[in-house]
Amino acid sequence: MPTYTVRTANLSLDDDQRQRIASAITETHSGSTGAPGYFAQIFFDAAPEAAHFVGGRPNPIPHVYVHGLIRAGRTADQKRSLLEGIRDRVHDIAGVGAEDIWVYVQEIAAEQMIEFGRILPEPGREAEWREGFSPEKIEDFRRAGVAI
Repeated sequence: MPTYTVRTANLSLDDDQRQRIASAITETHSGSTGAPGYFAQIFFDAAPEAAHFVGGRPNPIPHVYVHGLIRAGRTADQKRSLLEGIRDRVHDIAGVGAEDIWVYVQEIAAEQMIEFGRILPEPGREAEWREGFSPEKIEDFRRAGVAI
């Protein structure tokens, strides 16, 4: 499951912006990698005031940092599409200049990750892996409005 942390500095996102950014990251990840949308999880946090420094100096300019941990095995083109897509969509939603949005992705081998209680599948094998969900977990997704 890709896990993204969206951290803001000198900027407050409202509930609507967080929802739209979470949807945008989910859609961009799924569209760029082919992974199902239910794999994506997004966390938000904000740096405390005066806690962001650039070049060793306090930075008062609004910034958004998106750090994603993704499964290894994507092509350079897929990763470029992912990075640029996240940057562009966050720019539109947060209203921060493109130069003030920093996006990073780090790859982790699927066999080094457990999610939903099981080792993750290699990219492209999600449908087979999904069959291992318990009826209770499928009901949890349904109640949350998450399509699996």
